Amino acid sequence: MTLHQHFSAAHPAAFYRQRVPLGLTQNLSAARPLRPYQQEALGRFREYWETRRDANAPTHLLFHMATGSGKTLLMAGLMLDLYAKGYRHVLFFVNSTNILEKTRENFLNPASSKYLFAARMTWQGAPLRVREVTTFERREEGEIQVLFTTIQGLHSRLQTPRENSLTLEDLADQPLVLLSDEAHHLNATTKRKKALSANERAELHSWESTVQRVFGAHADNVLLEFTATADLHHPDLAQKYQDKLLFDYPLRQFRQDGYSKEVKVLQTDAPPFERALQGIVLSQYRLKLFEQHGQSLKPVLLFKSRTIRESRAFFEEFTERMYHLTTADLENLLRGSVPAPLSEAFRFFETQHLPLHGLVEEVRNAFSPANLLVINSQSESETGQLAVNSLEDPANPYRAVFAVDKLNEGWDVLNLFDIVRLYDTRDARAGKPGRTTVAEAQLIGRGARYCPFPLQSDHPADRRKFDAQPDHPLRIGETLYYHSAYNPHYIRELHTALVALGMQPPDAQHLTLRPSAAFQASAAYRHGIWWHHPSGKTPRTAHTTLTAVLPTRPLRVAIRAGRHLVGEAFVQDTSTAEAPGKQEMETVERLTAWGEAIVRKALCQLPFYQFDRLQTWFPRLTSITEFIHAADYLSAVQVALPAPSHELSPAERLRVARTALERLQALISTEKRDILPLKPVPLRQHLAARRVTLEAPQRHAPPHSGYVFEEVWTTADRLPFLTAFDRHYATLSTCFEEVYALTPAWGERLFSPDGQVITPDLVLLLARQSTRYQVHCSFRTKTHNFPRETHVREGHTYVVEGIALETVAAWEAFLGALPEG
Repeated sequence: MTLHQHFSAAHPAAFYRQRVPLGLTQNLSAARPLRPYQQEALGRFREYWETRRDANAPTHLLFHMATGSGKTLLMAGLMLDLYAKGYRHVLFFVNSTNILEKTRENFLNPASSKYLFAARMTWQGAPLRVREVTTFERREEGEIQVLFTTIQGLHSRLQTPRENSLTLEDLADQPLVLLSDEAHHLNATTKRKKALSANERAELHSWESTVQRVFGAHADNVLLEFTATADLHHPDLAQKYQDKLLFDYPLRQFRQDGYSKEVKVLQTDAPPFERALQGIVLSQYRLKLFEQHGQSLKPVLLFKSRTIRESRAFFEEFTERMYHLTTADLENLLRGSVPAPLSEAFRFFETQHLPLHGLVEEVRNAFSPANLLVINSQSESETGQLAVNSLEDPANPYRAVFAVDKLNEGWDVLNLFDIVRLYDTRDARAGKPGRTTVAEAQLIGRGARYCPFPLQSDHPADRRKFDAQPDHPLRIGETLYYHSAYNPHYIRELHTALVALGMQPPDAQHLTLRPSAAFQASAAYRHGIWWHHPSGKTPRTAHTTLTAVLPTRPLRVAIRAGRHLVGEAFVQDTSTAEAPGKQEMETVERLTAWGEAIVRKALCQLPFYQFDRLQTWFPRLTSITEFIHAADYLSAVQVALPAPSHELSPAERLRVARTALERLQALISTEKRDILPLKPVPLRQHLAARRVTLEAPQRHAPPHSGYVFEEVWTTADRLPFLTAFDRHYATLSTCFEEVYALTPAWGERLFSPDGQVITPDLVLLLARQSTRYQVHCSFRTKTHNFPRETHVREGHTYVVEGIALETVAAWEAFLGALPEG
């Protein structure tokens, strides 16, 4: 068991959060309040210090925290806590000069937007300050002395001491706090002994040994390591940090808690400049969308090249082509298959009455050379480091950054929303992502830090707000797009790397679901009955005619004709339609009325309708001509259009016909099942622990014990329905003796009388007096209701039914009516 696991088992997170004193948080920046996981990390340190620290030996701990989770703010809090424990000297060291300069700015410059301390710090009523030093001076009350250095610089200074310079003897005089950022670099020799040359091993060993000499120079020294990328699965590292890993907050948890952007990959079969132009359009779309919602946020792009030479060449091409940009360049983006976010952007510009020539002028000015930042070489990186780490500041003019790999570590950026990969190479071996792909995934993780924006709601500004509203316009403000050339092999490798990093959900997650202790103690669990359709053999059955697979009434297809076809669903005959004035006027026509040529061409585009395949479903069918013209085949299908078919072009009619046939294919190929009567089984038997496999699940933390399983898992689009149930739980509990929700109800199925499968998203288990209810609820699906069935067994009445509710409002109304129902 690691130290982290021991602390997790000993106390809940709330226990550690409550251990952080108010005086400490008051000395930190009010603009950057500690998040719950940062409070927990501080509380764990205080608990460790008081209960497990060896007073006769130096203290060595590791904080393994996700990129962007605020490790530097945690360092500031730990510095303050250790000051209260008597420590006055802090040695901050890191592998990179860039990170060093960024941290120096965050610790020392009150004018910086990322300054970590309060404007006025006090300790026990006296002023407190943080001061940079080049060598540690005598102990001064009221100040924390910080010496900033790189690992290499520290080694050099101690190996070749100069007058008035730092020496090992100076460091042995008094206790010291060592803060090691990006600490995985300290483990190079531990992890890669065989992969390094003799010279590399000697050099890295000398760095590590220097740190160890400093650490061991005083018995009260404290070494705190911080990193996001420690390979804790490596046997040597796992053994090294077993008793040192105090807090583990991986990127996967960081993302699930809503503190990161979502990541989407946008593949385009286009040259680099066209991919860059797509990113520019999306960036300008976000800018104007934020402005429309009262947010002053400036989106930034990163143009990532493989080499410095290629980066400089693209910079020249970019500035030249942007200077000569025309409306034709933007129109070219709309040819062929247009990505959905790009279509949304251009539709937005239209609603804002911004013509293409106006958009051209806007992006020309926004992405002029004065607003472009190049971070390629070491010299460019050093001079631009403050600019690249203050991209969110209102006075910072930069809209795009050109780089190779100088930003792979230590880049604090929140308003990066697009990364454009300008090359198309792969370095995978044996099916595993190569080093370059892993580095690209890490860069995506760095850029996926959430960009806070407040709205008029009770949702925190620094967490995602629209997971349950994927169609909300501002969802694009919570999404990072990675623009890549069309290369399916590379994208699979990148996805693998992102999954390993925690930035994308795995394709499948294996979970074991167990009934909660509260539910196992209930009468529902001990004595309840579960009613279900027993499974049996379900052989595919041939159909006599096409109408045999349709519901009892003739079917029609509701499709909107136009540039984008949207296949709604098969619906009942027009006799069930709403009254005029409540919906758009529409024209209903038979599919075959448009002529045999249109129908035949649509059939030819779908392999399912090859005659030999059709005969496997319709053994009595004699020809394609019969399939088209016979009254019990395609002639029975009607199409609902928002305009008469004579107003549609032949291409639009063909798209409508093809969409209708695709919907028919789904109905034809649905296997028939024999519907058996509902069968009772003991509830405790049915709900025994089960192993399930779920795609992209989200964990829900309800404020009550009204769920069946001890862990509640759901999906983003169903989460609002669970939240609504939580709001109604107290009321339902006063009206029913038992109220439980079963979710996920994976694998649970009912069948409507016409054979439609009902797979519920949630099952309500209710009990009132001698009646028990089992209500199967399906959300956001146009499925059939399962009519109520009543069964009497051993003095109890059991009511089983299935309902379909497509909106949260309908679900709320249903829950509100339950007490009287």
